[in-house]
Order: sequence, then C-alpha cells, then structure tokens
Amino acid sequence: MTTQAPPPGRLAIYPGSFDPLTNGHVDIILRGARMFDRILVAVLVNAGKQPMFEAVDRVNMVREVFREYPNVEVDTFGGLLVDYAREKRATVIVRGLRAVSDFEYEFQMALMNRHLEPALETVFMMPAEQYTYLSSRLIKEVVSLGGDVHGLVPPLVEARLRERRQA
Repeated sequence: MTTQAPPPGRLAIYPGSFDPLTNGHVDIILRGARMFDRILVAVLVNAGKQPMFEAVDRVNMVREVFREYPNVEVDTFGGLLVDYAREKRATVIVRGLRAVSDFEYEFQMALMNRHLEPALETVFMMPAEQYTYLSSRLIKEVVSLGGDVHGLVPPLVEARLRERRQA
C-alpha cells in the first residue's frame, strides 16, 4: 500500500466534537482558513459519550456549511490527536478559547501534545465577541428546553436541531 503525499501547504487541524457546530466554531474555522493553506475540521468520535448527532451527521453538516470553501476539509478521528496529526502531516492544532475557564485545560492539553509531538504547534484563537459564551453543550440544553438558537448556529444546524427536537 502506498501513501499519497498530502496537498502542498500548511495544514492546521481544528479538533472537536462539533455536537452541534456553532457560529463560534464557524468563526474560528473561517479565520483559520485565512491563516493556513488548509484547515481540517476533525470531528471526534468518542464511543464513551452520547452525542446528540452521530459522527457521520456532524461531518455532513460541517461539510455542507463549508461546501464553498475548498481549503476547509472535514474528517473524523479517534484516539490521540497527535497520532492523527502525524498521519495527516499537520503542523498546527487550532483550539478555541472562549473564557479564562477554558485556558487551564487547553494549556495542559497543548503542553501534553508538545511533549508527545514537539513539531506540532498549538494556536489558540478566541471567537468573535458575540460568540464567546457559546458552547455546543449550552446550545443542546437550550434546544432541549424549547429555546430559540437562531443566529447562534448555522441555519442548516438550526434546522437539524429543530427536526431532532420534534422527533
């Protein structure tokens, strides 16, 4: 089996559950797409969690939202992020920071990733101010209680959330 060389250019990976994709995620992905030649949205598959949407559904939603952005790629991964990054030949991990409360956890993860793979850099990005309080967990909670998330998630995701609630 031969391994194909990746397309040229600097690849950044933006990992997460994206359950569901929020406008805060979209903001970081779009800005990352301007900073790097390619950005790979890596949807985490974690059998230990009970996601609202299956991984394939999350991947399809992200792909649809970014269908007009050729340098935004979407894939799934499980296991160690550094192993996945090596496999994809990524040089950067993009992580979002919403508040100081995110920093300690993200800092620890970045240091561990650096220990495991010194060539892999972590770049922290803050979302646009209007999305700093957003999280997928909060979106799911609001939707489960019948609240309106218009403007907080892409229209496609809003429609899928409404469908899920009505089912």
